[in-house]
Amino acid sequence: MKENLQDRINKAKTLLNSAECVIIGGGAGLSAAAGLTYSGQRFTDNFAEYIQKYGMTDMYTSSFYPFRTQEEKWAYWSRHILVNRYMPPALPLYKNLFELVKDKDYFVLTTNVDYQFYKAGFSPDRIFAVQGDYGKIQCAKGCHDKLYDNEELIIKMNDEQKDCKVPSHLVPKCPVCGGDMEVNIRKDAFFVQDDAWYAANEKYEKFYDKACKKNTVLLELGVGFNTPTIIRFPFERMTYNCKGVHLIRINADYPEAIPENAEKTVSFDENMIEEI
Repeated sequence: MKENLQDRINKAKTLLNSAECVIIGGGAGLSAAAGLTYSGQRFTDNFAEYIQKYGMTDMYTSSFYPFRTQEEKWAYWSRHILVNRYMPPALPLYKNLFELVKDKDYFVLTTNVDYQFYKAGFSPDRIFAVQGDYGKIQCAKGCHDKLYDNEELIIKMNDEQKDCKVPSHLVPKCPVCGGDMEVNIRKDAFFVQDDAWYAANEKYEKFYDKACKKNTVLLELGVGFNTPTIIRFPFERMTYNCKGVHLIRINADYPEAIPENAEKTVSFDENMIEEI
């Protein structure tokens, strides 16, 4: 039987107050709850011409659209990156989350690529953004492992695009092989993991090993089953294997604990903004 909300809130507060370590697992549902929704009015307000021209219905499915030219592709992606990476400030939900853990020994593991954890004040040395960053571009074929900042280019593309196309001179080309460039997000076998990615991975693994031996809370926020092997399944495994580890899961669609961890999990399917 599901405990009432106040009992679950009290239990979660007790766990967090006594925690020696906190690992935050941030998924797409966290950013959606914070306001970075990929559909509805936010989509129609920013992509009216794309909706009319291509019949697009939301930013998620639109990111798979088979554009015929690089000029069209980068027109869409520059708009997508602008409204999700550069325009939004640090959102209140992320700032509240930082206030919740800033005095704890924490680490962030996230599949989000919108940079909100960094904007909210979390230490870059305590963040592992596994799936990349909208603010970087790479060789589309991964011919070398260097990433390139794209803010100046993205702003120019948005300023100069017409009829859902950017000028050809703004289309980025790989400085090594001369081929096409891509956004640095994990979508195929060519995703570039640069030195900073491997350094963050190593820091997380060391923190994980330490946290497994301590009184630790895994704060899992908006993590579903799109890429469960990155956060959701490892958190369940850590909760099961490590005696002092407890899981707090906030998820509107998939809040349930696995049976083996039922006594060590506090689940919420309520509004995330109200819980943090």
